[in-house]
Amino acid sequence: MGRTLGLVTAAALALTAVLLSPFVLKELSRSKDVDWNRLSQIGAAYGFTSAVVSALALAGVAVSLGVQNRQARADQVQGIRSYYLELVRLELDDMALFQPVWGDTDIVDPHEQKRHVYADLMMNYAWMGFEIGTIRESLLRDMLAGMFTGDAGRHYWSRAHTSWIASSSGSRVGRRFLAIVGEEHARAVASGPPTRSPIASRPPAVPPAGASPAWRASVGALVGLGAGLALGSLLRNRR
Repeated sequence: MGRTLGLVTAAALALTAVLLSPFVLKELSRSKDVDWNRLSQIGAAYGFTSAVVSALALAGVAVSLGVQNRQARADQVQGIRSYYLELVRLELDDMALFQPVWGDTDIVDPHEQKRHVYADLMMNYAWMGFEIGTIRESLLRDMLAGMFTGDAGRHYWSRAHTSWIASSSGSRVGRRFLAIVGEEHARAVASGPPTRSPIASRPPAVPPAGASPAWRASVGALVGLGAGLALGSLLRNRR
């Protein structure tokens, strides 16, 4: 309440000063020899400078609002992408359960499905880095050249380039990113067939020398138990 009363009092005093200023100036002009015409000409000489300063201040405010708007937009985009990455991580943990939610796919092999999702994560990482400036064009081209060397990267782009064009072609940076990806993909395809990296299965564990298999140990235990029961029965019969 005290703060409100203080603001109201300050506003009332300022309004009173503005309303009484013409009368105060009139009394000053009568009591002292003041050339108001000369003062008004001097004040008008500073009008252009005042207009320039005001324009610069207004431009600064506009730039500040634009930066704040851009930052807010970047925060929103980052939040959406973080949520998308969480969804992809869930899908990678259990492809058989979550992958059908995204729709039917022509990828049958589960390893191929995981490589496709991982390639999508890599491409999103490259896009976000290029968009904010942490990944320069030279580094982006180097990343894409390595990605499109293998068949997994080429298959991914052949399947996903349509959706990328629909989602990222609305901005100048997005169009430049798509152009770079298209150029590197075309260069990799023109260089020859892709390299294949088959997944090697793990060799079966070899038991150490002298160790008995589990079934032999079980049979030995059963034989020992049967021999003990037979010996106990024989001793009881003799008594």
